[in-house]
Amino acid sequence: LPLLLEATLLWLASGSHHPFYNGFYYNHIMNDKGSGQEKVVYFNGARLVVETPKDPVYSSNGANVTLPCRYYYEPDMESKHKIRIKWSKLRDDYTKEQDVLVAIGKTYVAFGDFRGRAHLHQASRREASLVISDVRLQDDGKYRCEVIDGLEDESNVVDLQLQGIVFPYQPPRGQYQLNFHEAERACQEQGAILATFNQLFQAWSEGLDWCNAGWLADGTVQYPIRLPRKPCGGLHLAPGIRSYGPRHRHLHRFDAFCFSSALRGEVFYLDQLAGMTLEEAKQSCQDAGAEIARVGQLYSAWRFLGLDRCDAGWLADGSIRYPITKPRANCGPDEPGVRNFGFPSKGRFGVFCYKER
Repeated sequence: LPLLLEATLLWLASGSHHPFYNGFYYNHIMNDKGSGQEKVVYFNGARLVVETPKDPVYSSNGANVTLPCRYYYEPDMESKHKIRIKWSKLRDDYTKEQDVLVAIGKTYVAFGDFRGRAHLHQASRREASLVISDVRLQDDGKYRCEVIDGLEDESNVVDLQLQGIVFPYQPPRGQYQLNFHEAERACQEQGAILATFNQLFQAWSEGLDWCNAGWLADGTVQYPIRLPRKPCGGLHLAPGIRSYGPRHRHLHRFDAFCFSSALRGEVFYLDQLAGMTLEEAKQSCQDAGAEIARVGQLYSAWRFLGLDRCDAGWLADGSIRYPITKPRANCGPDEPGVRNFGFPSKGRFGVFCYKER
């Protein structure tokens, strides 16, 4: 037995055996230049290639979108196996987040929130494109297209970006009152979701400047600064995204940065000669076949539909706001934006309503 053990150890140390992975022998050979670099000899003699677009694919809330993906072989050949296609949604660091769809031939299964909304588009030979219908805010992100041919497995990534707007949000009780989970709910209640870092960065590049720190979808707390100033990190720091890094999701409290996309309906303004209380405002919207608008809906209408109204109105969270696309006298600052009067406990105003198309 000692001699057998010694012989086995000598054989392992010799390096003359083939490496062993997942129950299959993979054949590696040295190149002819003796540089120590290895090249893989593929099982079927051809290399499987998966292609996706390098540029992002853009869409909006409620739309249908196709994420292109195709595969081929170098040199060209016909596969001897049934091709398996798998789509997954990834985190920003490219780690797997959730299964979207798996298909073999014409048979496929979609998972989770993608059930009934995702299917393959295979209009041409060796196409593996993914179609997502009724796009939702949380669909924004990176997707992996994976093609499996027998023992070969190759993949590539598509970046789906929703056209939208990021807005800072504080609840009625004031600044820095939300833990991470409360921030998630606050954004959802306003027709939005917590923004990602990429969405906040895009908003900053388009001019967003906000000195209060807010939660992002990855559990970090950050804020965008265009004009450096003493209370916002200091005068001598360059413009950019200031970061507190990851915070405790239950214990720490900040504001929220929410993300909303294009609307499926319209926002309109109603008023009465004497104004309305919040409850009267809600009823007026219902009488018009609509509902009182949420903050995210007002921001989206301002950004994507050009809503411009120099009249303050109630929103669903009890705040008073109004949208200005063309700044003018008696309508607030010189820059376009959604003006905020806070959360008055009393008073009579108009109301912004939202109606689905």
